[in-house]
Amino acid sequence: MSILQTIHDVPVLMCDPDGEPIGGERDVLDLVGNAAWQGAQWVVVPAALLAEDFFRLRTRIAGDIVQKFVTYRVGLVVLGDISRHTDGSEALRDFVRECNRGRQTWFLTDLDELRDRLEGRAA
Repeated sequence: MSILQTIHDVPVLMCDPDGEPIGGERDVLDLVGNAAWQGAQWVVVPAALLAEDFFRLRTRIAGDIVQKFVTYRVGLVVLGDISRHTDGSEALRDFVRECNRGRQTWFLTDLDELRDRLEGRAA
């Protein structure tokens, strides 16, 4: 279950940390569709809900998921500590760093960081 919240006047769909795992295109399309239906500009996905293969860039799952969000113009926030993944992968560290420089996909550690990012970005 996901809950729509407003953070600094920005509608954000918060995925339940105990929700269903996100591992493929069907999961992402359902999530993006739900976000669009509720008017969310961003979707926050707890890192723990993402399949392990998401963090292995060679599988292309991360790229495919990010691309779905870009296509439907919904921002994606992966929320939580992913250091166990980035510590072992320079490519993933670079991917996260590049995403965090942009305005579409962010990898953040907690809700305070999300609030700081959204401050001043109200539509």
